[in-house]
Formats: sequence, structure tokens, C-alpha cells
Amino acid sequence: MMVSSVWAALELSLTCISALSLISPAWFQTATFSFGVLTYCSWPQSDRWNQSCRTFRSLGDIPDFSWKVSAAFLLGGWLLLAFNSIFFLSWVLVPKGLCPGRGSGKMPSMQAAAAATTIVGLLFFPTSLASPFAKEACGASSVYRRGQCQLGWGYVTAILSAVLASLLLVIRWPRVTKVRGPTVLFSSDTEKIILVPEMSK
Repeated sequence: MMVSSVWAALELSLTCISALSLISPAWFQTATFSFGVLTYCSWPQSDRWNQSCRTFRSLGDIPDFSWKVSAAFLLGGWLLLAFNSIFFLSWVLVPKGLCPGRGSGKMPSMQAAAAATTIVGLLFFPTSLASPFAKEACGASSVYRRGQCQLGWGYVTAILSAVLASLLLVIRWPRVTKVRGPTVLFSSDTEKIILVPEMSK
């Protein structure tokens, strides 16, 4: 139970960190402007604390097609990660008698899909640097070239979240070990354990 609680806490923390990186406007930034997947901010040269920020309310508001594709992948990856966290948390909180198969199932596959989808979105996002929106902010930017923009903490956090999701997946992936020896069967009718000796080949 303790181990499951730790895993649940890790999953929820990772989901929250991923959400924070998604709403962050600090993926690429200059001295007076910054933008992320869903938000962008501007401020006067001498007063960084006086920021004016806006949010893209839908994929249709995002100014570039590759940006939209990246946002769709990143949001999809986050939704999979969030659903996986909620699913895992429910297994931890539900009494053992009501959920005898907890700790198994399709959760590793769901987390693998979340990590892969997020990584694709992260790799695709820098192609949006060739968009007119990014060029206006970053100057001579192009695909995978940031021009005058600096890499912000939002993008770095998103990358770290994807790496951590992949590491958690590798650590928690169920391992099946073949053991040579007698097969153990459980008979629900007689409520006895039946040993079946291994047949010689």
C-alpha cells in the first residue's frame, strides 16, 4: 500500500508539472516577449513584472498549422497522463477486496502512449518557429532555429516531464520471468492448490 501511494503521488506530481509547462508562456522568450504552446506575454523593456498575457482559447486561434499539430499532441499526451494518474489513484484508494487485480492492467500502456505522444509534440513544436508569429517575436527564426529568442523554463520543464514519465514507465513496467518447475493451479471449486509436475521433454 505504501509503495502504491508513493507511485500515485509521483504520477499526480508529474501530471501537475506537465500542466504547468503547458500553460506556461515561457517556452521561447526575448527581452520583451515570450510565448508557449497556449499562451503568450509581452511587457515593457524596463518593467518585466508588468506583463500582459493572452491565451489561445482553441486550436483555431493558434497562428500556425505545425503549432496546432504540436499543441494537439501535447494536450493529448497530457490527457492520457492525467487519466492514467486518476486511474492509478483510484486503484490505490479503492479497498483491496473491491479491486483484487489492482496494480495490473493497461496502465503501463497508457503511460507509454502519453510519453510517446508528448515527445512527438515536443519535437514538433520548434517547427512553429518558422511561423510569422514566431518570426515577429524572434527575428530571423526558422524551423529548429530560435533566432533572437532564448529557450525558456516552460519548454525545459516539459522536456523533463516527458523524460520522467518515460523513466517511471521503465521502472514500473511489469516484468514476466519464466520459471522452470511445477505449475501451480488454484481450484476455486475445491479451494485447494494443485501442483502439476513439469513434463519431461
